[in-house]
Amino acid sequence: MTGLQASLLELIRRTSAEIPDDVQRTILVALEREKAGTIAASAMELIQRNIELARKKSQPICQDTGSVLFYVDCPVGFDQIAFAETAREAVRQATRKGYLRQNSVDALTGKNYGTNIGPGAPTFHFHAHPGADVHVRLMLKGGGCENVGAQYSLPDEALGADRDLAGCRKAILDAVLQAQGKGCGPGVLGVCIGGDRATGYEFSKQQLLRTLDDRNPVPELDALEQDILNTANDLGIGPMGFGGKTTLLGVKIGTANRVPASYFVSISYMCWAYRRLGVTLDAQGHLQDWLY
Repeated sequence: MTGLQASLLELIRRTSAEIPDDVQRTILVALEREKAGTIAASAMELIQRNIELARKKSQPICQDTGSVLFYVDCPVGFDQIAFAETAREAVRQATRKGYLRQNSVDALTGKNYGTNIGPGAPTFHFHAHPGADVHVRLMLKGGGCENVGAQYSLPDEALGADRDLAGCRKAILDAVLQAQGKGCGPGVLGVCIGGDRATGYEFSKQQLLRTLDDRNPVPELDALEQDILNTANDLGIGPMGFGGKTTLLGVKIGTANRVPASYFVSISYMCWAYRRLGVTLDAQGHLQDWLY
């Protein structure tokens, strides 16, 4: 096994079994916020126990280990083809070892080949940067939360949402209302304002690579993130839709240029099993540092 393959296998194992520290801290705060003896508190306690057990046993946090999404920041001239081939083999091995469940099926026939390998699986996003290091971030995104993602084209007459941040707010909160507990809440929203239909969703998922405790450098977006988080948690939807004070754990919003004819608000929903980790690799593919 090459150094790169071993590093990616360990990245997959830990991402599947261990919640990032920033998410763990946020969940513990949410548990304290819920009133003792309520269904919401019980749901959060079960979530916390699940997290502890998965970490202790090095087993998947959820039976749906989700879509496997690699985000790779690499130097100019980096061999992306070789990386992708090695990553696919690491996914194949991780599935064999039980770090990933056999989730990926043929789109037309539904046949499961038991490898999590196929067209578009796993998915790779490569981005060149001027440095010499390779940063690999991995996201495992479950199908339940993916099902409640949403995209709005503004203006939206039914919502009374115009092409401004107030209209974006209405669209995002409507997505929260429509999701209720179906996305395995409490959830995290990744949002993109602008772009086309495809890039809007792609940018919205990239927002989920941010940590929950960061703050948006754009003041208007920072204010919108905090407002939506507080407003959503006042809706009473709560964990799994059982009621309570924790509907969302975080909101992350970015923008992408758009053409004047279009104004999309794209929302990716992440479940409480927020599986996102990352590593820095050296030139030989050996693991140097953890990014989260």
